[in-house]
Amino acid sequence: MQRQTSHQPRTVFGRLRRDVRGNTLAMMAAFLIPLCGLAGSAVDMGRLYVTKVRLQQACDAGALAGRKFMADSDDTALDTNAITQARTFFANNFTSGFMGTPTFTATTNPYPFVPTKTSDNQVAGTASTAVPMTIMKMFGSPTIMLKVTCEARYDIADTDVMFVLDTTGSMACQPSQTSGCSATIGSYTRPDGTTGYYNQEVSGSKLSGLRSAVMNFYDTIAANVDPSTHVRYGFVTYTSTVNAGYALPAGSMVNDWTYNSRRIIGDANNGGATAQTKKPVTKAACDAAATGRSPATGYTTNGQATLVTTAYATSDSSCVITTQPLKPNWRYTKVSYDVSQYVTGATVTDPSKITGATSKWQGCIEERDTTPGVSTFDQDNLPADLDPDRLPTTNATRWRPMWPDVVYYRGNTTSVDYAGNSANPYGDSTSTSQFGQYTALGNYNNIAYGYVSCGKPVSRLTTMSRSEVSNYVNATDFKPQGGTYHDTGMIWGTRMIAPKGVFADDTAEWPGRNAPNRYIVFMTDGDMSPNEQIYGMYGIEYYDDRIANNTTNPSLTAYHNARFVAECQAAKSRNITVFVVGFGQTLTSQLTACASPGQAYYASDNASLTTAFQKIAKQVAMLRISQ
Repeated sequence: MQRQTSHQPRTVFGRLRRDVRGNTLAMMAAFLIPLCGLAGSAVDMGRLYVTKVRLQQACDAGALAGRKFMADSDDTALDTNAITQARTFFANNFTSGFMGTPTFTATTNPYPFVPTKTSDNQVAGTASTAVPMTIMKMFGSPTIMLKVTCEARYDIADTDVMFVLDTTGSMACQPSQTSGCSATIGSYTRPDGTTGYYNQEVSGSKLSGLRSAVMNFYDTIAANVDPSTHVRYGFVTYTSTVNAGYALPAGSMVNDWTYNSRRIIGDANNGGATAQTKKPVTKAACDAAATGRSPATGYTTNGQATLVTTAYATSDSSCVITTQPLKPNWRYTKVSYDVSQYVTGATVTDPSKITGATSKWQGCIEERDTTPGVSTFDQDNLPADLDPDRLPTTNATRWRPMWPDVVYYRGNTTSVDYAGNSANPYGDSTSTSQFGQYTALGNYNNIAYGYVSCGKPVSRLTTMSRSEVSNYVNATDFKPQGGTYHDTGMIWGTRMIAPKGVFADDTAEWPGRNAPNRYIVFMTDGDMSPNEQIYGMYGIEYYDDRIANNTTNPSLTAYHNARFVAECQAAKSRNITVFVVGFGQTLTSQLTACASPGQAYYASDNASLTTAFQKIAKQVAMLRISQ
């Protein structure tokens, strides 16, 4: 059957409907309008984002500048200078006409940035501007208004700063004098009236630079602190020991301690005997002429004694009287003494002498018990001397007074008997050399040349005025003396600022306030340089072996360095930020390891020391954006 085909009329519109040629072009034309809208939206949204970011940055900068220059007053309104500075910094960060925003000048009213003073003496601000649309303007989009807010404050929470300062003999020299300056020895009168010795400073000494740097640090903090902020300062000056005894609370010191001293063990002949015969005499009269005495008693203050013996002959009633001059025979050894009165600051008789000499404690200490021969320490199980939290509850954890007057060199680690070669007093040594055998550490040369030292007393954390800080670093006893032991300074600096331990009350938070930020500023001009012959915080290490445990000097340095780094870690683990400044001293690996990350500084001269201290102070008093 033949299929029928229907033929419809071919009209113009019908042909157009069936003709698909050129459809892509038509579709592109139709989609062009929404695509332009999307592209324009992206462009203008990007412009809005960039403008808002820049506006926020400018607002922050203006608020920071306003807070920086804000006058300290009770006015509720921000002072004119702070407003001017805030606007200047805003304009430097958001230029007039940026991204087509309205232009402005210093006299534009209203100004696009408005800084204000808050109720808690900070600076807040609002910044606003109009951003005209570009492509989206063709679609009827209006100009967009942007507004941001900001607030700036000094991030100087209540703050404790402990200065740990190297005041050893080399600080008397200029920074450029790396090999020493041959400073002469001078004397000064301590606040308690006793005489001290020190290395006389040359012009432009490092110690003079340190004084200026400390004052600049104080001024930098003072210029940036809020009236409501509490700042406390403390000082530890260190050599081979620290003068901290009188800062300790009652019950912190032992009542007796054993020193490398001497005691009389008997008599020694002081020349030949003389004999005299008398007759006739009775036996009773002969016996009465004798001055029988026990050995080691009856000496005069110059060390003389005599022993008179008699021999009676009944055959002729004669009496032979023999006189023997004597002097004390000393045993140089470890001797235990009662120090209960000595540690009070009272003047006491020197028990190691027969001259009637007296002693008065300056305040320098021997450290409490430690573990010798150790170079790696467990922070969770530190020995008593390295544990800043350990309270003095037993003799092992209490401190001991340094007593150089009763400490003597004896030449070896064993006991030595010696009757002396001096006539004033009899029985003593005539040596005047440093660490000469049988000489007391009170010997002038031992003190003057740093084999024993006792510097300025520490200052516990407290609020200090500028004049009080100045008085401390310019005091008559802020003198260069002694040798360099970084561990002694760090042990006491950490101990005095740690949130627990014997000085915990000093660094406790103020009532109703958060805990203070805690900082140690550690400054040294030299390498660790222990000496076996020095009498310091651990006794005379040649005799006492409290650190290296019978090792030689090079190992002694390594052991002290290990203790130093361990104590730095103890500080940092207690959220104490440690700044370290090497003054004319290369930053050794130990000094760098001691510092908190990025907080080790090198100062080549007095000017750069001040700069380093100023940088540290600015970090302590950091200005920040709070919102």
